[in-house]
Amino acid sequence: MSLSENSFKSWLNYHRQLLLLFFIGVYIPLGIFILLAIGIVQYPQGFPWDVPILLAIHNTSKSQLDIFAAWLTQLGIYWGVAPLILILVISLSLQQKWRGIIYLLISSLGATLISHSTKIFFHRVRPSLWELFYPLPPDFSFPSGHAISSMMLWVTVLILSWGKRWFLTVLFIGCFFVLGIGWTRLYLGVHYPSDILAGWMLAIAWSIGVSLIVKPNQFE
Repeated sequence: MSLSENSFKSWLNYHRQLLLLFFIGVYIPLGIFILLAIGIVQYPQGFPWDVPILLAIHNTSKSQLDIFAAWLTQLGIYWGVAPLILILVISLSLQQKWRGIIYLLISSLGATLISHSTKIFFHRVRPSLWELFYPLPPDFSFPSGHAISSMMLWVTVLILSWGKRWFLTVLFIGCFFVLGIGWTRLYLGVHYPSDILAGWMLAIAWSIGVSLIVKPNQFE
């Protein structure tokens, strides 16, 4: 087999992997988000499965869980995600991994912009099913900004740690972090489950899509 044939096969295999990643990591999550976005036009007060899930979670409420959920939810953006992004930027700069920094900044800033703009566009009112002990945020409900930011951070760090020895640690800890933040928003009664799912889907599609363009691990 000639060198040119080997090169062509390598090129073809690489682009097949890219297309597969695009389909699984971008197209499918974005498609799910679009379906949810279309659905809330018909169900502005929640899908048929939204309210039962919220009420089931609310039935588990206890004073100790109230305190824990109110604390944990703060890690979803300002007291958790934002400081971690800063630490990662400093760490990557010390390692001179400039592509990683660019990827991280585009992912985080873009996720913030997407969160605010989609909330304004869909202007879905937050649920009001019981008397809240936690202050209701003043902005709209769909999609969840906490879900977007936590999932964006997890996917971004997973991509940056791809092939590294700490990848499985990031995978395991990040999974609990994302699920935990999502649970707090439901437990506190400030989001519908569909808000959380929509936020996760947007974050996955955005973070993976940006990685396909920036290629943060290239030349390492």
